[in-house]
Amino acid sequence: MSPWHAPRVINDQEPVSLYEGLLTTRAIRRYRPDPVPEDALRDILFAASRAPSGSNRQPFRFLVLTDGPNAGRAKGLIGAAARRIWSAKATGDGYDRGSGMESGSPKARMAATMDRYVADFESVPVLILPCLVRYRPPTPTEGSSVYPAVQNLLLAARALGYGGVITHFHAPVDAELRQLLGIPGDILVAATVTLGVPEGRHGPVRRRPLSELVYSEAWGDAPPWATDPPGTRHTSAGPPKAGGQPTG
Repeated sequence: MSPWHAPRVINDQEPVSLYEGLLTTRAIRRYRPDPVPEDALRDILFAASRAPSGSNRQPFRFLVLTDGPNAGRAKGLIGAAARRIWSAKATGDGYDRGSGMESGSPKARMAATMDRYVADFESVPVLILPCLVRYRPPTPTEGSSVYPAVQNLLLAARALGYGGVITHFHAPVDAELRQLLGIPGDILVAATVTLGVPEGRHGPVRRRPLSELVYSEAWGDAPPWATDPPGTRHTSAGPPKAGGQPTG
């Protein structure tokens, strides 16, 4: 591989293996004010462009917004939408009740992180809009040709010392974004990704136990080998319980 494609890792970070990166790429919502250099963006987006897609058509496109006038306007539009969405979710999901009122609880920590994220949205170093070029009418499986590229983007960012998170905060202002950025009507804006130098750090992610997620022979039957490594920490989040109350 030529030096042009030799990625530069920031902060003297130790290289991580592919497997370690898969296990430790957290959703990063707090960023330092540092800009993301263009060569880092190039390397991150190059990795994103290597993702698989149906018939290898690569119908994904990435609209990258940093500090230009359109970037500022787009961040303002999405930031306002993000605050409205989070306010409704925080109330609906009870982040201001129960364990959400206990200082240091997972729910309280998430609420604090989200409060700051949406409040500071206009100052995120990089805003990326992953898009899908539609070659046929919308189908339930069309996301399989754009979301793998988004995951590649987040993993590449983690490998180089950056971090990001995928959201859909753009949805309420989709029409305004299209007008501002000249996005054609047959293009799906598939997500909103923010990116920057983490103020915190990456580390082991918490998920449900493997035995709850992997079945063998019949639905609901976990195979005996579906076990987590010793010391794995789990999340209590998950699908809503009967009656519509979320877990966690």
